[in-house]
Formats: sequence, C-alpha cells, structure tokens
Amino acid sequence: MANNKTAPTTASPQEFIASVENERRRQDAQRLLALMGRVTGQEAVMWGPSMVGFGSYHYKYATGREGDALAVGFSPRSANLALYGLTYAPGAAGLLQKLGKHKTGAACLYINKLDDVDQDVLAQLIDVGHQFMVSENFTNT
Repeated sequence: MANNKTAPTTASPQEFIASVENERRRQDAQRLLALMGRVTGQEAVMWGPSMVGFGSYHYKYATGREGDALAVGFSPRSANLALYGLTYAPGAAGLLQKLGKHKTGAACLYINKLDDVDQDVLAQLIDVGHQFMVSENFTNT
C-alpha cells in the first residue's frame, strides 16, 4: 500500500511562514497561524513541505487505503491562500455565503487576502470545520 504523500513533519511552521517571499501572503499566513491555533486549541504542524495543519483525522477508503490527514489548515500559495477542512461541515455552506470574497474547489477554500473576508465568519468556519473533521461523524469513504 502506498504511503500518503502529505504527512506530518518536524519542520517549524513559523520558519516556513517566515520564508514566504510575498509580504502580504506572509503576514496573512502569520494571522492564520494565530487564528487557527486559537480557534482549534491545537499546535500547528507542518504537513509536507507547504501545508500548516491543526489537528488530524484518520480516513479509510472502501479500497482499504487508509491514513491520516490534517483536520484544518492552510497553505500560503503564490496565487492565494488555500484553506483546508472548512467546507465539509454542516452549516459551512451558509457561512461561506457570509464570508466575503472567496472561491472553492473540490476540498479547498481559496482567499486572495484575509482582508477580503469577514474574520468572525472565518473563525466560525474554522471552528465548525475542525469539530466536524475530528468527529466520528466525518467519514471519507
């Protein structure tokens, strides 16, 4: 069975964020680091070379493949901030309507800059997303 490509590492999330070249993206990543840590109560962990995660969950597919993934997190990409684990929870769709300027993909929420979104709504999305992803109600089969 193949290993999950994105696994937790011992790299420092703070050092990773400090290395982000784009100043706005770096500042937004620092704000997300603080916000997600406060809301989830979890320490930040690097997942792979570019994802900062908070908490984890175990998944098992019908094929038998299983592993662990970050519950919620983000990656300060060059084009935008990619946020993970915030779109699955019941109630997320309603919160996304109130969030502000954003896009969604298959499993990601994309934000150009944090000032484009309502910070209180984002905190709620992080909270419900984290709770849902670590609960036994979430199954990724």
